[in-house]
Amino acid sequence: MKTPLCQRLGCELPIFAFSHCRDVVVAVTRAGGFGVLGASTFSPQQLEAELRWIDQHVEGRPYGVDVIIPTRYDQASEDSTEDLRALIPQVHKEFMENLLSQAGVPALPAGEKERIEQEIVDGRGNMTPDGARRLLAVALTHPQVNFVVSALGSPPPDVVAELRDRGILIGALCGKAEHAVRHIAAGVDVIVAQGTEAGGHTGEIATMVLVPQVVEACGEGVAVLAAGGIARGSQIAAALALGAQGVWCGTVWLGTRESELNPFEKGVLFEARADDAVRRKARTGKTVRMIKSQLSEAWEQPGAPSYLPTPLQGILYNEAHARVVRAQRKDLYSAPAGQVVGMINEETSVRELMYRMQTEYLEAVERLQRLNDSHD
Repeated sequence: MKTPLCQRLGCELPIFAFSHCRDVVVAVTRAGGFGVLGASTFSPQQLEAELRWIDQHVEGRPYGVDVIIPTRYDQASEDSTEDLRALIPQVHKEFMENLLSQAGVPALPAGEKERIEQEIVDGRGNMTPDGARRLLAVALTHPQVNFVVSALGSPPPDVVAELRDRGILIGALCGKAEHAVRHIAAGVDVIVAQGTEAGGHTGEIATMVLVPQVVEACGEGVAVLAAGGIARGSQIAAALALGAQGVWCGTVWLGTRESELNPFEKGVLFEARADDAVRRKARTGKTVRMIKSQLSEAWEQPGAPSYLPTPLQGILYNEAHARVVRAQRKDLYSAPAGQVVGMINEETSVRELMYRMQTEYLEAVERLQRLNDSHD
Protein backbone atom coordinates (compact mmCIF):
# COMPACT_ATOMS: atom_id res chain seq x y z
CA MET A 1 0.00 0.00 0.00
CA LYS A 2 3.05 2.28 0.21
CA THR A 3 2.89 5.16 -2.27
CA PRO A 4 5.47 7.73 -3.46
CA LEU A 5 4.07 10.26 -0.98
CA CYS A 6 4.69 7.82 1.87
CA GLN A 7 8.32 7.64 0.80
CA ARG A 8 8.61 11.43 0.67
CA LEU A 9 7.11 11.89 4.14
CA GLY A 10 8.64 8.85 5.82
CA CYS A 11 5.53 6.85 6.73
CA GLU A 12 4.62 3.24 5.95
CA LEU A 13 0.93 3.54 5.09
CA PRO A 14 -0.94 6.18 3.03
CA ILE A 15 -3.48 6.70 5.81
CA PHE A 16 -3.41 10.33 6.95
CA ALA A 17 -5.25 11.07 10.19
CA PHE A 18 -6.48 14.58 10.79
CA SER A 19 -7.30 15.05 14.46
CA HIS A 20 -7.40 17.75 17.12
CA CYS A 21 -6.30 15.07 19.60
CA ARG A 22 -2.60 14.43 20.18
CA ASP A 23 -3.28 10.84 21.28
CA VAL A 24 -4.85 10.02 17.92
CA VAL A 25 -1.97 11.66 16.05
CA VAL A 26 0.54 9.59 17.99
CA ALA A 27 -1.37 6.31 17.76
CA VAL A 28 -1.86 6.56 13.98
CA THR A 29 1.76 7.56 13.44
CA ARG A 30 3.07 4.70 15.56
CA ALA A 31 0.81 2.30 13.65
CA GLY A 32 2.51 3.25 10.39
CA GLY A 33 0.17 6.00 9.18
CA PHE A 34 0.71 9.76 9.26
CA GLY A 35 -0.88 11.87 11.98
CA VAL A 36 -1.73 15.51 11.36
CA LEU A 37 -2.64 17.68 14.34
CA GLY A 38 -5.43 20.18 13.75
CA ALA A 39 -3.83 23.18 15.43
CA SER A 40 -6.19 26.05 14.70
CA THR A 41 -8.12 26.04 17.99
CA PHE A 42 -4.97 26.10 20.13
CA SER A 43 -3.18 29.13 21.45
CA PRO A 44 0.54 29.21 20.63
CA GLN A 45 1.32 28.19 24.22
CA GLN A 46 -1.10 25.25 24.05
CA LEU A 47 0.27 24.17 20.69
CA GLU A 48 3.81 24.15 22.03
CA ALA A 49 2.74 21.83 24.84
CA GLU A 50 0.87 19.51 22.43
CA LEU A 51 3.75 19.27 19.96
CA ARG A 52 6.29 18.68 22.70
CA TRP A 53 4.19 15.76 23.94
CA ILE A 54 3.82 14.34 20.44
CA ASP A 55 7.58 14.61 19.88
CA GLN A 56 8.14 12.50 22.99
CA HIS A 57 5.73 9.74 21.97
CA VAL A 58 6.00 9.16 18.19
CA GLU A 59 9.31 7.28 18.52
CA GLY A 60 11.16 9.67 16.21
CA ARG A 61 8.61 9.43 13.39
CA PRO A 62 7.51 12.51 11.42
CA TYR A 63 4.03 14.03 11.61
CA GLY A 64 2.13 17.05 10.34
CA VAL A 65 0.26 20.16 11.46
CA ASP A 66 -2.92 21.63 9.96
CA VAL A 67 -3.75 25.34 10.31
CA ILE A 68 -6.54 27.57 9.05
CA ILE A 69 -5.36 30.57 7.04
CA PRO A 70 -8.65 32.08 5.84
CA THR A 71 -8.75 34.31 2.81
CA ARG A 72 -12.00 35.85 4.11
CA TYR A 73 -12.28 36.81 7.75
CA ASP A 74 -13.26 39.68 10.01
CA GLN A 75 -10.55 42.32 9.59
CA ALA A 76 -11.52 44.02 12.85
CA SER A 77 -10.69 40.84 14.75
CA GLU A 78 -7.27 40.72 13.06
CA ASP A 79 -6.49 44.28 14.07
CA SER A 80 -8.13 44.28 17.50
CA THR A 81 -6.13 44.21 20.71
CA GLU A 82 -9.28 43.84 22.85
CA ASP A 83 -11.36 40.83 23.84
CA LEU A 84 -12.80 39.46 20.60
CA ARG A 85 -16.12 38.86 22.33
CA ALA A 86 -16.57 42.61 22.39
CA LEU A 87 -16.77 42.53 18.57
CA ILE A 88 -19.79 40.19 18.60
CA PRO A 89 -23.03 42.17 18.14
CA GLN A 90 -25.39 42.13 21.09
CA VAL A 91 -28.23 40.76 18.96
CA HIS A 92 -26.19 37.62 18.24
CA LYS A 93 -25.33 37.14 21.92
CA GLU A 94 -28.98 37.52 22.89
CA PHE A 95 -30.14 35.10 20.20
CA MET A 96 -27.80 32.38 21.46
CA GLU A 97 -28.57 33.06 25.12
CA ASN A 98 -32.33 33.00 24.54
CA LEU A 99 -32.04 29.76 22.61
CA LEU A 100 -30.15 28.00 25.41
CA SER A 101 -32.19 29.51 28.23
CA GLN A 102 -35.49 28.49 26.66
CA ALA A 103 -34.12 24.97 26.20
CA GLY A 104 -33.20 24.86 29.90
CA VAL A 105 -29.43 24.66 29.40
CA PRO A 106 -27.71 26.04 32.51
CA ALA A 107 -25.03 28.70 32.30
CA LEU A 108 -21.47 27.62 32.98
CA PRO A 109 -20.24 27.98 36.58
CA ALA A 110 -18.41 31.26 37.11
CA GLY A 111 -14.84 29.95 37.21
CA GLU A 112 -15.35 27.55 34.34
CA LYS A 113 -17.12 30.18 32.26
CA GLU A 114 -14.14 32.55 32.39
CA ARG A 115 -11.67 29.74 31.67
CA ILE A 116 -13.61 28.43 28.67
CA GLU A 117 -14.24 31.93 27.34
CA GLN A 118 -10.53 32.66 27.42
CA GLU A 119 -9.63 29.35 25.77
CA ILE A 120 -12.14 29.96 23.00
CA VAL A 121 -10.97 33.52 22.36
CA ASP A 122 -7.32 32.45 22.41
CA GLY A 123 -7.99 29.58 20.03
CA ARG A 124 -10.49 31.15 17.65
CA GLY A 125 -8.41 34.30 17.56
CA ASN A 126 -5.79 32.28 15.71
CA MET A 127 -8.18 31.70 12.79
CA THR A 128 -6.81 34.76 11.02
CA PRO A 129 -3.72 35.01 8.80
CA ASP A 130 -1.58 36.51 11.56
CA GLY A 131 -2.94 34.02 14.08
CA ALA A 132 -2.01 31.15 11.77
CA ARG A 133 1.48 32.55 11.37
CA ARG A 134 1.89 32.53 15.16
CA LEU A 135 0.96 28.86 15.24
CA LEU A 136 3.31 28.06 12.37
CA ALA A 137 6.15 29.78 14.20
CA VAL A 138 5.62 27.28 17.01
CA ALA A 139 5.34 24.29 14.67
CA LEU A 140 8.57 25.19 12.90
CA THR A 141 10.55 24.78 16.13
CA HIS A 142 9.73 21.05 16.04
CA PRO A 143 11.94 19.23 13.50
CA GLN A 144 9.68 16.17 13.32
CA VAL A 145 6.97 18.30 11.68
CA ASN A 146 7.66 17.76 7.96
CA PHE A 147 4.18 18.45 6.53
CA VAL A 148 2.06 21.61 6.98
CA VAL A 149 -1.46 21.80 5.60
CA SER A 150 -3.60 24.89 4.99
CA ALA A 151 -7.24 24.04 5.66
CA LEU A 152 -8.85 27.09 4.03
CA GLY A 153 -7.28 28.50 0.91
CA SER A 154 -3.74 28.65 -0.42
CA PRO A 155 -0.99 29.59 2.04
CA PRO A 156 0.39 33.11 1.52
CA PRO A 157 3.65 33.52 -0.43
CA ASP A 158 5.74 34.28 2.67
CA VAL A 159 4.50 31.11 4.36
CA VAL A 160 5.22 29.02 1.26
CA ALA A 161 8.73 30.46 0.98
CA GLU A 162 9.58 29.74 4.60
CA LEU A 163 8.27 26.18 4.48
CA ARG A 164 10.16 25.48 1.26
CA ASP A 165 13.38 26.84 2.75
CA ARG A 166 12.98 24.36 5.61
CA GLY A 167 12.23 21.41 3.32
CA ILE A 168 8.70 21.00 4.67
CA LEU A 169 6.04 19.66 2.30
CA ILE A 170 3.05 21.96 1.86
CA GLY A 171 -0.54 20.74 1.62
CA ALA A 172 -3.88 22.42 1.06
CA LEU A 173 -7.49 21.26 1.01
CA CYS A 174 -9.75 21.84 -1.97
CA GLY A 175 -13.36 21.17 -2.92
CA LYS A 176 -13.06 21.92 -6.64
CA ALA A 177 -10.48 21.20 -9.34
CA GLU A 178 -10.00 24.93 -9.96
CA HIS A 179 -9.06 25.35 -6.30
CA ALA A 180 -6.34 22.74 -6.82
CA VAL A 181 -4.98 24.69 -9.80
CA ARG A 182 -4.72 27.83 -7.63
CA HIS A 183 -3.00 25.87 -4.86
CA ILE A 184 -0.41 24.50 -7.29
CA ALA A 185 0.28 27.99 -8.63
CA ALA A 186 0.85 29.10 -5.03
CA GLY A 187 3.48 26.38 -4.52
CA VAL A 188 1.51 23.60 -2.80
CA ASP A 189 3.01 20.08 -2.99
CA VAL A 190 0.06 17.96 -1.85
CA ILE A 191 -3.63 18.55 -2.59
CA VAL A 192 -6.26 17.09 -0.26
CA ALA A 193 -9.33 16.61 -2.46
CA GLN A 194 -12.10 16.87 0.10
CA GLY A 195 -15.50 15.70 -1.04
CA THR A 196 -18.75 16.98 0.40
CA GLU A 197 -19.12 13.83 2.52
CA ALA A 198 -16.30 15.00 4.79
CA GLY A 199 -16.71 16.56 8.21
CA GLY A 200 -15.70 20.17 8.78
CA HIS A 201 -15.43 22.81 6.04
CA THR A 202 -16.60 21.17 2.82
CA GLY A 203 -17.87 22.03 -0.63
CA GLU A 204 -20.61 20.42 -2.68
CA ILE A 205 -18.86 17.89 -4.95
CA ALA A 206 -18.77 14.22 -3.93
CA THR A 207 -15.43 12.52 -3.34
CA MET A 208 -15.89 9.93 -6.12
CA VAL A 209 -16.38 12.76 -8.61
CA LEU A 210 -13.87 15.21 -7.17
CA VAL A 211 -10.77 13.03 -6.76
CA PRO A 212 -10.25 12.08 -10.44
CA GLN A 213 -10.87 15.70 -11.46
CA VAL A 214 -8.22 16.91 -9.03
CA VAL A 215 -5.78 14.14 -10.01
CA GLU A 216 -6.11 15.18 -13.64
CA ALA A 217 -5.65 18.87 -12.75
CA CYS A 218 -2.53 18.12 -10.68
CA GLY A 219 -0.73 15.96 -13.24
CA GLU A 220 2.35 13.96 -12.24
CA GLY A 221 4.15 16.48 -10.06
CA VAL A 222 1.62 17.03 -7.28
CA ALA A 223 0.32 14.27 -5.00
CA VAL A 224 -3.39 14.01 -4.19
CA LEU A 225 -5.01 12.68 -1.03
CA ALA A 226 -8.68 11.67 -1.09
CA ALA A 227 -10.85 12.94 1.76
CA GLY A 228 -14.51 12.55 2.60
CA GLY A 229 -16.51 9.38 3.17
CA ILE A 230 -13.51 7.14 3.95
CA ALA A 231 -13.69 4.75 6.89
CA ARG A 232 -13.08 1.32 5.34
CA GLY A 233 -10.18 -0.34 3.58
CA SER A 234 -12.30 -0.86 0.47
CA GLN A 235 -12.70 2.91 0.27
CA ILE A 236 -8.92 3.30 0.49
CA ALA A 237 -8.58 0.91 -2.45
CA ALA A 238 -11.14 2.95 -4.39
CA ALA A 239 -9.26 6.19 -3.64
CA LEU A 240 -5.96 4.73 -4.86
CA ALA A 241 -7.72 3.39 -7.97
CA LEU A 242 -8.90 6.94 -8.68
CA GLY A 243 -5.29 8.14 -8.71
CA ALA A 244 -4.86 9.38 -5.13
CA GLN A 245 -1.64 8.61 -3.27
CA GLY A 246 -3.41 8.23 0.06
CA VAL A 247 -6.48 9.04 2.11
CA TRP A 248 -7.17 11.83 4.59
CA CYS A 249 -9.52 10.69 7.36
CA GLY A 250 -10.98 12.63 10.27
CA THR A 251 -14.40 11.51 11.49
CA VAL A 252 -13.43 7.85 11.77
CA TRP A 253 -11.05 8.57 14.67
CA LEU A 254 -13.70 10.30 16.81
CA GLY A 255 -15.08 7.02 18.07
CA THR A 256 -11.75 5.62 19.21
CA ARG A 257 -10.57 5.30 22.79
CA GLU A 258 -7.82 7.80 22.03
CA SER A 259 -10.29 10.45 20.84
CA GLU A 260 -10.69 13.71 22.75
CA LEU A 261 -14.47 13.26 22.90
CA ASN A 262 -16.02 12.28 26.22
CA PRO A 263 -18.47 9.35 26.62
CA PHE A 264 -21.51 11.61 26.15
CA GLU A 265 -20.18 12.98 22.85
CA LYS A 266 -19.20 9.56 21.56
CA GLY A 267 -22.66 8.30 22.43
CA VAL A 268 -24.20 10.94 20.17
CA LEU A 269 -21.90 9.90 17.32
CA PHE A 270 -22.66 6.19 17.74
CA GLU A 271 -26.39 6.93 17.42
CA ALA A 272 -26.04 9.26 14.43
CA ARG A 273 -26.92 8.21 10.89
CA ALA A 274 -25.19 9.29 7.71
CA ASP A 275 -27.94 11.78 6.91
CA ASP A 276 -27.58 13.38 10.34
CA ALA A 277 -24.31 14.95 9.13
CA VAL A 278 -25.49 18.18 7.48
CA ARG A 279 -23.77 21.28 6.07
CA ARG A 280 -24.43 24.38 8.18
CA LYS A 281 -22.68 27.69 8.95
CA ALA A 282 -23.62 27.85 12.63
CA ARG A 283 -20.22 26.74 13.91
CA THR A 284 -17.76 29.04 12.16
CA GLY A 285 -19.68 31.24 9.73
CA LYS A 286 -18.43 29.05 6.88
CA THR A 287 -20.12 25.87 5.68
CA VAL A 288 -19.24 22.99 8.00
CA ARG A 289 -20.58 19.43 7.85
CA MET A 290 -21.72 18.73 11.38
CA ILE A 291 -24.20 16.70 13.42
CA LYS A 292 -27.71 18.07 12.96
CA SER A 293 -29.40 19.30 16.13
CA GLN A 294 -31.75 21.96 17.41
CA LEU A 295 -28.72 24.22 17.89
CA SER A 296 -27.53 23.90 14.29
CA GLU A 297 -31.03 24.32 12.88
CA ALA A 298 -31.98 27.37 14.96
CA TRP A 299 -29.67 29.53 12.87
CA GLU A 300 -31.43 28.38 9.69
CA GLN A 301 -34.87 29.58 10.81
CA PRO A 302 -36.57 32.85 9.74
CA GLY A 303 -35.69 35.66 12.13
CA ALA A 304 -32.29 34.25 13.09
CA PRO A 305 -29.43 36.76 12.86
CA SER A 306 -27.00 36.55 9.96
CA TYR A 307 -23.87 34.49 10.40
CA LEU A 308 -20.83 36.33 11.69
CA PRO A 309 -17.48 36.19 9.83
CA THR A 310 -14.54 34.11 10.97
CA PRO A 311 -13.54 33.96 13.81
CA LEU A 312 -16.47 35.67 15.58
CA GLN A 313 -19.15 33.07 14.80
CA GLY A 314 -16.86 30.37 16.18
CA ILE A 315 -16.30 32.27 19.43
CA LEU A 316 -20.03 32.71 19.89
CA TYR A 317 -20.88 29.11 19.00
CA ASN A 318 -18.21 27.34 21.01
CA GLU A 319 -19.23 28.82 24.34
CA ALA A 320 -22.75 27.53 23.67
CA HIS A 321 -21.29 24.16 22.68
CA ALA A 322 -19.45 23.94 26.00
CA ARG A 323 -22.73 24.51 27.84
CA VAL A 324 -24.49 21.84 25.78
CA VAL A 325 -21.77 19.29 26.45
CA ARG A 326 -21.75 20.04 30.17
CA ALA A 327 -25.54 19.62 30.28
CA GLN A 328 -25.30 16.45 28.13
CA ARG A 329 -28.09 17.57 25.82
CA LYS A 330 -28.19 15.26 22.80
CA ASP A 331 -30.95 17.32 21.19
CA LEU A 332 -28.64 20.36 21.03
CA TYR A 333 -25.27 18.70 20.39
CA SER A 334 -23.63 19.62 17.08
CA ALA A 335 -19.98 18.97 16.31
CA PRO A 336 -18.13 18.50 13.01
CA ALA A 337 -18.57 15.00 11.56
CA GLY A 338 -18.66 13.52 8.09
CA GLN A 339 -21.23 11.17 6.64
CA VAL A 340 -19.18 8.13 7.69
CA VAL A 341 -20.51 8.86 11.18
CA GLY A 342 -23.27 6.42 10.24
CA MET A 343 -20.62 3.67 10.01
CA ILE A 344 -19.27 4.33 13.50
CA ASN A 345 -21.36 2.61 16.17
CA GLU A 346 -18.97 1.40 18.85
CA GLU A 347 -15.71 2.38 20.48
CA THR A 348 -12.48 0.82 19.25
CA SER A 349 -8.79 1.68 19.43
CA VAL A 350 -6.77 3.45 16.77
CA ARG A 351 -4.54 0.40 16.43
CA GLU A 352 -7.52 -1.92 15.88
CA LEU A 353 -8.98 0.48 13.35
CA MET A 354 -5.70 0.75 11.43
CA TYR A 355 -5.42 -3.06 11.33
CA ARG A 356 -9.01 -3.44 10.14
CA MET A 357 -8.56 -0.87 7.38
CA GLN A 358 -5.46 -2.67 6.10
CA THR A 359 -7.23 -6.04 6.18
CA GLU A 360 -10.24 -4.64 4.34
CA TYR A 361 -7.95 -3.05 1.77
CA LEU A 362 -6.28 -6.38 1.03
CA GLU A 363 -9.68 -8.10 0.79
CA ALA A 364 -10.84 -5.45 -1.70
CA VAL A 365 -7.71 -5.85 -3.81
CA GLU A 366 -8.14 -9.62 -3.80
CA ARG A 367 -11.76 -9.28 -4.97
CA LEU A 368 -10.62 -7.14 -7.87
CA GLN A 369 -7.86 -9.59 -8.69
CA ARG A 370 -10.35 -12.46 -8.79
CA LEU A 371 -12.39 -10.50 -11.31
CA ASN A 372 -9.30 -10.19 -13.50
CA ASP A 373 -8.43 -13.84 -13.05
CA SER A 374 -11.94 -14.93 -14.08
CA HIS A 375 -11.28 -13.54 -17.57
CA ASP A 376 -7.93 -15.34 -18.07
